[in-house]
Amino acid sequence: QVQLVESGGGLVQAGGSLRLSCAASRNIFRVAVVGWYRQAPGKQRELVATQASGGSTNYADSVKGRFTISRDNAKNTVYLQMNSLKPEDTAVYYCNLDIFGAGYWGQGTQVTVSS
Repeated sequence: QVQLVESGGGLVQAGGSLRLSCAASRNIFRVAVVGWYRQAPGKQRELVATQASGGSTNYADSVKGRFTISRDNAKNTVYLQMNSLKPEDTAVYYCNLDIFGAGYWGQGTQVTVSS
């Protein structure tokens, strides 16, 4: 079993920045696809960004150029740097690990962007 603990959410004004972190309880990052998803009230959970074990990344169009996903395999931690935040980025952000088809989710962290 893998536990994921997210941190870094909060309240920020539009145009500001936040960095989310997600730490795993086991040393498995090296082979994992890591990702961030978000869910706004009344909406479905959507992909924000993913990073394959080899380093290639994928971003939702809505966050390209503003958000950056990165990982530190030695610390079993994945990050999401969020810049130029907009009110529409307000959501609960979830960390995800996919290890050979087995998926794990964090508990979520709230990000609120005020206008």
